[in-house]
Amino acid sequence: MSFGISAAVWGAIAVGASTAVSLYNGQQQSKAADNASRQAQANADRQAADAEQAMNRANQKKPDTSAILSAAQQSGKQGGSGTMLTGPQGVGQNDLALGKTTLLGM
Repeated sequence: MSFGISAAVWGAIAVGASTAVSLYNGQQQSKAADNASRQAQANADRQAADAEQAMNRANQKKPDTSAILSAAQQSGKQGGSGTMLTGPQGVGQNDLALGKTTLLGM
């Protein structure tokens, strides 16, 4: 009961099937390699970000509290009316006059 298919044809079919399976496996390996590469890059990026955050935590800028306290003490010695614009004596009454002797000019 032979169907008329020779051994050479069966061999060709087997080679074709083997080639198709090899091609499919190669594509799957390529996809797996791409996924592994993407995952490795994501891990490297995450590690770099963590390292940068750790470095920033270690190198935080701290305020110079002694200089701030000293400046506050010095400004307190000038008195309550002292500002950077007027000084400790305040504003003189003659400086407020507009130069006229009317009610508006004092």
